[in-house]
Amino acid sequence: MTNQLQSFLQKIAESFNQKELIKITLGNKRSKSADLKNVFIKPVLIKNAPKLSFTYRNPTQDIFKNYDLKESLILIEKMLQTDFFNADLFTAANDLHLSADNSETIKIITRPATLAVKADTLQHDKTKNRVINSGTANYLKELGITTAEGLVKKDMQDKFKQINRYVEIIEGIIKDIQFDKSITVADMGSGKGYLTFALYDYLTSNLKKDAAVVGIELRDDLVDKCNQIAANAGYSKLKFEKGTIQDASLPSVDMLIALHACDTATDDAIYKGIKANAKVIICAPCCHKQIRKQMAPENELKNITKHGILLERQAEIVTDTIRALILEAHGYKTKVFEFIATEHTPKNVLIVGTKSVKTETEKQASLDKVKGLKVLFNIKDHYLETLF
Repeated sequence: MTNQLQSFLQKIAESFNQKELIKITLGNKRSKSADLKNVFIKPVLIKNAPKLSFTYRNPTQDIFKNYDLKESLILIEKMLQTDFFNADLFTAANDLHLSADNSETIKIITRPATLAVKADTLQHDKTKNRVINSGTANYLKELGITTAEGLVKKDMQDKFKQINRYVEIIEGIIKDIQFDKSITVADMGSGKGYLTFALYDYLTSNLKKDAAVVGIELRDDLVDKCNQIAANAGYSKLKFEKGTIQDASLPSVDMLIALHACDTATDDAIYKGIKANAKVIICAPCCHKQIRKQMAPENELKNITKHGILLERQAEIVTDTIRALILEAHGYKTKVFEFIATEHTPKNVLIVGTKSVKTETEKQASLDKVKGLKVLFNIKDHYLETLF
């Protein structure tokens, strides 16, 4: 086995050094109960240094690791001795198929090349294609996310990912919704304007929409700063206005967004969206104090709510469930889901309502479900329902 295996490893090294290596696959696992199913290996450039990128395929997730040639050959040799019976080496010159059996007999078959090598086989570090381009979005510089050269600052990487994730989700939500050529958006509680700018950029640059976006924000300094950045960017239909979510006066809008509006401010936003006949309502709730203070179930649920942390989590679930049901009672189809990993933000639940056709019976059924939850948790009222 050793001579044949060493010959195979030598072929890998030669093809790698001659930049003819396309990919390597390891398969046909020795133990059928092993989690590791396959390993796929390809050449890459990491900080201008040639490496081999390993993708370890497992039932629930893929694991990615990069190694230099020496480390790679040691790992491949070990896996062919303990984990896999087969290996395939694809190069620009030819393909090599290695097969072993339980008696440790190895056969190597050489075949004509089946894959064409690219002009640059070694792929550089991949820059993920994002909806918002950090290099061309000048407003990101003024918002403090990128450097003067258009590179995302180290301490703003998570924020940049978060912004793109928001826009990707909105992209998925609105792709099947019929809007006119123009589209109006209200961002309630726009804060520093990160998403407001990114959304305007996406609607106008990517979708080529005649978009009018308004950000509602209470703090004077943020309103003034964002309006100045919008003017500098030439975003003539992106405006920021001072006000609270509760007091904001909205005309009819196509989309209403409220991210991390605290406690009942989320309810005020949902109410405004319904009253403005928005086709889409998107909320990321923050804090759930109003229901938490009321919850005092007299049934078996009291064993959950007697613990502070569990009471808090249960209050979040009940509050957002009732919000979704009230949206449904007013003619919306709803989704509630986690939209970004918790390492980027703990406030990661999104409630989405899209205008739908519902019968009066369906609407009443949603209200009945709200009533049932209130009885179950001994809740007097949910703030959102009182607004109607």
